[in-house]
Amino acid sequence: MSADHISKGAFGPVTPAQAKIINRPLKDDRSAYPSPRTMSKLSASKGDSASLGPRVSGAPPSPRMKKTKQAQYDRFIPNRNAMDIASSQFNIARADSEQPLDGATIAYHEEVARACGVSINKRILTFKEEAPTSEKDDLRQIYSRVALKSTASAVTKRRILNIPERVLDAPGMVDDYYLNLLDWSRSNTLAIGLDQSVYLWNANTGDVNSLCQLEGEAYIASVKWTADGSYLAIGTSEGDVQIWDAESQSKIRTMSGHQARVGVLSWERHTVSSGCRDGSIWNHDVRVANHKIAELVAHSYEVCGLTWRSDGALLASGGNDNLVNIWDARSTVPKFTKTQHTAAVRALAWSPWQLNLLATGGGSYDRHVHFWNTTTTARLNSIDTGSQVTSIQWSSEYRELVTSHGLPHNHLALWSYPSLAKVIDIPAHDTRILHTALSPDGQTIATSASDESLKFWRIFELRTKSGKSGKTEGIGASATASLPGAMPASGSSSGTIVGSNILDISRPSYIR
Repeated sequence: MSADHISKGAFGPVTPAQAKIINRPLKDDRSAYPSPRTMSKLSASKGDSASLGPRVSGAPPSPRMKKTKQAQYDRFIPNRNAMDIASSQFNIARADSEQPLDGATIAYHEEVARACGVSINKRILTFKEEAPTSEKDDLRQIYSRVALKSTASAVTKRRILNIPERVLDAPGMVDDYYLNLLDWSRSNTLAIGLDQSVYLWNANTGDVNSLCQLEGEAYIASVKWTADGSYLAIGTSEGDVQIWDAESQSKIRTMSGHQARVGVLSWERHTVSSGCRDGSIWNHDVRVANHKIAELVAHSYEVCGLTWRSDGALLASGGNDNLVNIWDARSTVPKFTKTQHTAAVRALAWSPWQLNLLATGGGSYDRHVHFWNTTTTARLNSIDTGSQVTSIQWSSEYRELVTSHGLPHNHLALWSYPSLAKVIDIPAHDTRILHTALSPDGQTIATSASDESLKFWRIFELRTKSGKSGKTEGIGASATASLPGAMPASGSSSGTIVGSNILDISRPSYIR
């Protein structure tokens, strides 16, 4: 091209500005119009992820850049530069304040609530009642309400009466803490020792029979049924152990040898163990002529508590020396000895649902019930009952136990286990409770005391499959006679029954 052609331009005269651009040295146009990749590198080098970088001077704007929105951000991560921070802070500050509604909106809300049958000021979806405000009076009533109604049927609460179902007179009851004169057999027959005689009371029929009567100065010191209820062992003040057949009411044999009275007995199959006043324990095998098969000596005073574990592996004994001894059936030496009691230990009971759990109770100067793990020999817990402990009865239906007491309260106490919370106190007798026995169905406890009365208490009423307490037919429904020689019980029209609504024990299913 000629100089004239350049100065004048291809389409006319050239202005000074155009001449300046034309006279600029030629170079690659890509430097004047950088690519998007180059633009991103420039912006990254300056550290501003939100900016597209400065426009190169002299470069015309791209049509694509004109069409893009002013603020772009990811849908999950907002662009803070695109927000109105001041407005947002103002709205947050006003979030707690109620927004006033106009009349039309309020009327609409009320109409919708009325059509739906709900309150305008109450939440529709809630899982429990609202917490009470300070102006409400009875807070306990409000907080005790159930959050949601259960679809399961409600379980009827157990009711324990503090009056006996039946009272029998028992004249001649010896007032001696160390004797054991009451036992209830599996065949539903109650044996009780009154002075020199043993009487059998059939709870099914109400019949009373005199089993035996001692001669001379001897008196009954202890009675104990075999596991099946066929035979009764009787310990006397002369040191003899007699075995009687309950069905034929005849004495089978007499096993002598003790030098003092036999105040406690316990059966383990064909072996009967007898605790003597001299502190010795003998094991008698009733099948052989030489009945004495073992002698256990560890107590220094009278043995007043004795019981075999249900599996026959361990024997627990308590004495007037304040000791508790645990014996292995294969040894004549105590497995271990406990010395925590500070009075005579007469009350001993193995748990029916935990094999190695033993409860022991102390006398007037102790008043405690201790719980032992006979596997580890550890004391698990203790209860200060506040009264002399005379016996302990575990329940097989509930995780509970009943303790009977002497001075000062002469009452029955029901405890839950293992919480050891007291369920109820029952004022049972006018004098100290000497003996207790549990019925074969596990529902009723018989108590006897030196006030010469025999009372029956329904405490462990059986539960049905639905969880409700079940009713059974009666303790001697046809019975109208008291023990022989007994005077009518006070307040009883028939001499035996106290109260009009009597709930008695049914015949167990295993008795034919």
